[in-house]
Amino acid sequence: MAASAPRIFVSHLAGVAVFDPNGDLVGRVRDLVAMLRVRRQPPRLLGLVVELSTRRRIFLPMTRVTGIASGQVITTGVLNVRRFEQRPTERLVFGELLDRRVHLVETDEEVTVLDVSVQQLPARRDWEIGKVFVRKGRAGTFRRAKGETLTVSWSAVTGFSLEEQGQGAESLLATFEQLRPADLANVLHHLSPKRRGEVAAALDDDRLADVLEELPEDDQIEILGKLKEERAADVLEAMDPDDAADLLAELPAEDVERLLTLMQPDEAADVRRLMAYEEKTAGGLMTTEPIVLRPDATVADALARVRNPDLSPALAAQVYVCRPPDETPTGKYLGTVHFQRLLRDPPFTLVGSLVDDDLQPLDPEAALPIVAGFFATYDMVAAPVVDESGSLLGAVTVDDVLDHMLPEDWRETEFHLEQEAPHGA
Repeated sequence: MAASAPRIFVSHLAGVAVFDPNGDLVGRVRDLVAMLRVRRQPPRLLGLVVELSTRRRIFLPMTRVTGIASGQVITTGVLNVRRFEQRPTERLVFGELLDRRVHLVETDEEVTVLDVSVQQLPARRDWEIGKVFVRKGRAGTFRRAKGETLTVSWSAVTGFSLEEQGQGAESLLATFEQLRPADLANVLHHLSPKRRGEVAAALDDDRLADVLEELPEDDQIEILGKLKEERAADVLEAMDPDDAADLLAELPAEDVERLLTLMQPDEAADVRRLMAYEEKTAGGLMTTEPIVLRPDATVADALARVRNPDLSPALAAQVYVCRPPDETPTGKYLGTVHFQRLLRDPPFTLVGSLVDDDLQPLDPEAALPIVAGFFATYDMVAAPVVDESGSLLGAVTVDDVLDHMLPEDWRETEFHLEQEAPHGA
């Protein structure tokens, strides 16, 4: 059995330095942001409030935290420096949870919260609050230090979690938290516009981006239009570039330019590049973020990239070997290595020796029927898109091909997997 991730009490994180991968100081932790859930389920830890040297406080998602140890926090180095704004479903751990009076479930005794612990869930990137450190005794006493202290699980106390009734969008979100993005999108689609807007406003950026990608076009435009422009830009950044480009293509030109200007320059550049192609071409269908490796990378390097939980199964199915630069548009495209081939060769093998260069890559101007025929003929789940100079521009995945071949209202269809019983059964 794998060892569980270490438990960290948040009091040890107050004022801790935050560094980028190069060891440069980014700022210091001033608070933690959590989302409470119903039925005393442990809250999700969404991220950290980090104060920069300019005194500006920004939000650092836990998905961009690569390590918390030895009195420091290490990030991926990719930060959004917009000022932090707390959302309705969010709670500040230092500001709202500590020093709070709650009750022990077993005895109904009132206690004071002194600290809480956070822990990364096994085999996942999610973090949650699991333990609560409390002190018994009356509130306001000057002799609190003499009260008995104990550490209990989150579910052993009451007074934190959302109530089952009267919590508006918060309760609805908590109820559907475990739904896949496509299923939550179906729920949103059938809500009233007002309710849909409330739920969308309460979702965090990454979750809302995943859900938007699964919604019908009209719902996407409606939801994006109700967000503040800065928030809308954040959500577009969190979406896959091809989905963000498709959504922006439906907006007025002045709105598009304003949102692109608010986005991070590198994210906006990818979207602009995709919007230069017709929607139903390989260039319009592709994502600009496939797995790109140099020929001197090893099989071990490739498998480490494939394991990224943020990748879709189609994008993780193969890696693309190219000369530098490593980001699209790359240097000369050399070929593809499928995941199955990576599993068959020793970890130290260079991917440059494994490339499959037999299949002709897609031209960015190739029309949808040609792309679909390519996938059907060669049983592909993803395919490279290469320009006339030989540079890899991106990759088309089978889900995007299907998305554009199905009827426009296919997302509004509810799919039931249960088979009908035979007549007479």
